Amino acid sequence: MTEDAPSKDSDPPLAVAERRGNPERVLTFTDGVFAIIITILVLEIVVPPDLGEQSLRSSLDELAPSLVAWVISFLITGMYWVWHRDLFTQVRVVNRQVIWLNLLFLLPVALIPFGASLLGEYHDEPIALHVYGAVLITASLMRILLYWYVSRKPGILWRAPDPHNRRVGLSVAAAPIVVYVLAMAVANVSPALSLALYFALPLLYFAYVTFLRSRPDSSEEADDFS
Repeated sequence: MTEDAPSKDSDPPLAVAERRGNPERVLTFTDGVFAIIITILVLEIVVPPDLGEQSLRSSLDELAPSLVAWVISFLITGMYWVWHRDLFTQVRVVNRQVIWLNLLFLLPVALIPFGASLLGEYHDEPIALHVYGAVLITASLMRILLYWYVSRKPGILWRAPDPHNRRVGLSVAAAPIVVYVLAMAVANVSPALSLALYFALPLLYFAYVTFLRSRPDSSEEADDFS
């Protein structure tokens, strides 16, 4: 007599629910997407082969805007990845809503290499700076939506945040939008200033988080974010 294969429904419902709610696959997929984004960013930097010394110097000068766009985009992509890691250290289980909101967050983030390519090629064109800002603003809005949903579902968290904790978390998620909007606003007048604002964004973001940590009324909440 052969042993019957286990049926699809042989596991207890609770065990099936725990497997479906395990956040590991979401984290693995998200980490993979971020790794691909960073890889694509560096692949945009190409030096023509077989150049003489003078031609190589000229090519490196021409590559300078692409290198600046790469540094900006690398740091901003890293900022989003670190925030995502910090958020999911608080998540015990995921549901379908979290999975889809996470995908919607990744959608604009995956466009960062496109924005970086525009920025490197047309760094002095306002439309390129506007498109780059639009991509980053959309990513931040999806980040806010993901945090807003997760923070209001205590059943999927290790520890339910209080209202003050949620306000601090939302302010951390929303803070970059102020810089993005400002960078887009000045792009028509001064593309160089717009680019400088994008470049300064990671430093301003970390300074803001550090400021929150230094305040007695927000230090505990800010410790949840890098």
